[in-house]
Amino acid sequence: MPNKKIQNPSASFPKTPQMNDRDFINDILTTEKYFSNSYSVAINEMSHQVLFQDISNIANESQLMQRELYNLMFQKGWYGLEQAPLEAVTQSYQQFSGYKSQLPYGTSTIQ
Repeated sequence: MPNKKIQNPSASFPKTPQMNDRDFINDILTTEKYFSNSYSVAINEMSHQVLFQDISNIANESQLMQRELYNLMFQKGWYGLEQAPLEAVTQSYQQFSGYKSQLPYGTSTIQ
């Protein structure tokens, strides 16, 4: 069973060497993803509580912006997804569900 592409019809944009709206939004989205990963590393290394809270708030804002940019690109048909076959999802779920018993806090805290 082939994967289905989940995508809205693409909004038109000029196909020229100059950057267009899609290029700019994609560039900003990529930058926000980079920031989000960097903030995550910084938060894990933070020892000062006030600084930790400030960076956590900034990281959350960056993730929200990332989501808004993704939604905008998806709505305009500039970002598509591949629908995974149910068998693949089930197999991955079963594989990773088995890891729960290996976690240090047991399975009582994981839903």
